[in-house]
This record gives sequence, C-alpha cells and structure tokens, in this order.
Amino acid sequence: MPSAAPEPWVERFRRDCTTLIGADAAGRARFGIAVSGGPDSMALLWLAAQAFPGRTCAATVDHRLRAEARAEAEMVARWCAAHGIPHAILSPPTPIGGSIQASAREARYALLHAWRVEERADWLLTAHHADDQLETLLMRLNRSSGVGGMAGIRARNGAVLRPLLGWRRAELMEVVHAHDLPHVHDPSNDDARFDRVEMRRNLAGVDWLDPLAASRTAAACADAEDALAWLVDDLAARHIRADGEGSWVLDRHDFPREVQRRLIVRMVQAAEPDIPAIRGETIDQALVQLLHGKQASIGRWLVSGGALWRLVAAPRRSGG
Repeated sequence: MPSAAPEPWVERFRRDCTTLIGADAAGRARFGIAVSGGPDSMALLWLAAQAFPGRTCAATVDHRLRAEARAEAEMVARWCAAHGIPHAILSPPTPIGGSIQASAREARYALLHAWRVEERADWLLTAHHADDQLETLLMRLNRSSGVGGMAGIRARNGAVLRPLLGWRRAELMEVVHAHDLPHVHDPSNDDARFDRVEMRRNLAGVDWLDPLAASRTAAACADAEDALAWLVDDLAARHIRADGEGSWVLDRHDFPREVQRRLIVRMVQAAEPDIPAIRGETIDQALVQLLHGKQASIGRWLVSGGALWRLVAAPRRSGG
C-alpha cells in the first residue's frame, strides 16, 4: 500500500487539496481519480495515492474510439493492482456520436460521476493543470467570453476537484520520470482538427506567457463570477416577478450593464426554465433597445423597455 511520503511534491499536493476542500475534509475524504493513462493523470494518481494512502480509488474510461484504448486502461489497472488501489475500467453503453470531443466528454463525466457514487468517493479528481488553463483562457478570449468564460477550468466544480491547476505540465512529467510511472500518449493530442491541439502547437516555445499567472487570473475571474451570481440571485429575487398570466416584470434596472444583462437572462429563464443558452450578442442587442425604451425579441419572447421591463410571449405568426 502507498504510504504518505514526506517529499515536497506530495506535501505540495496535499496542501493544494486542503486549500480546495478544507483540512477537515482532506483529512477524512475518499478520492476518486480519473486516470486516462497519460503522464498528467498518472502523476495525479501517484500524488493522490501518496498524499492520501488508503483513501484513493481510480477509474479509466475507454470510449471505444481507439483500438489501443483498452490496453491503455489495462496498463493503469495493473499499476493500481500492484499498489493496492481499487481501479475500474468504464465504457459508455452506446457508441459515441455527434461532435466526438463534446460527446466523449459528456459520456466520460457521466460514467465517472456514477462510478464515484458507487465507490462512495467524496470527490472526483482530474488532472487539468496550468498549461491546460492557459490554453482554455486563450481559446475563450478568442470567442469573446465574458467573466464566466474567463473563469476557465474551475478548481472546484460540484464534486469535481482539479488540484493541479497550479502545476505545470513539465512538473508533472518530472514526477512521472522520477517515479518511473508507466504512461501512454493519446494520438488525439496531436490531431490538428481539434482547437485545443492547434492552440497548444501555437503556444509551443512561447515563453513570455506564464501559465501559472493565467491560472491565477482564471481563479480571480471565478471569484468575480461567483460574486456576480450571488448579487444577481438577490436582485432577481427582489425585482423580478410574475405580473399576470404569461407576463414577467423587472421593476428596477438602474444597475451596471453586466447586472442588467444577467437580469434579462433571469427574467427569460423565469418564463421558460428550459430555454437553451442565450447568446451574449442577443442580450447585448436587446439591452440597447431596452435602454431606449423600445422592444426587443429574445427567442419566442418580447421584452419592452420603460420604467418597468416587461416580458411577454411573442404573438404567434398566422399561417398564410
């Protein structure tokens, strides 16, 4: 069985986990580790097993998209068996379809969360690190993301923990080499059809961008996003109300623009809870009209400006 080694990497990792969930939780929690078999996740597995001996389990998802994936998962299983760590190989019940990356990610997290609950693990740990965070921020910056998008990869999201966001990819490779950890290379990481791969290639050799600074920026944006969400929750509860059948009213809107944007979204969501995500430019265009006392369309709803902002269902078009 692994033992709590007093080496700096392990102590650093334990501190990072404690920062995310608190000393009490870190002292008694059970951790489920998502391990692909790549060097980052193998380093995560080793660090977790050393930092929290006897309180880790691991799982590898075989999406059945590559012939080699099963052998890679079995490699992880053998290493876990040799070190007394429970391990499971998970596969989706139906083939992955549609957008491969998005569908695979959705299936992966569904499988991992179900496995975590079955294993009675308190947390699911993934191996996202500072270089991943930098890539994510630049990709989202290129897509005109707001504060929420620039929060990047969250260090804590529900039961998911990402304690390596303050670690560089090269540091994790040092862990792998120092402890002779088996690992594999996923060829999809070289597939230029994927945006992240292209971003990674463009960043190769660019030493003036600091991934650790980017990770701190993302954390600051995450805090700002949480603060805005808290504020808008309070304002929506006090100022958005149903006003007759099929009509919703925002009775105060003298707030900063970002708060106005979010209150418009909340009003539409109050009327249609299952509405798909509303694009930012749609809200911005509506806001311009509302601030001039005019009317704007959002999906199947009309919202009108004035002293009160009122949302009603748009009249159905007559056939003809």
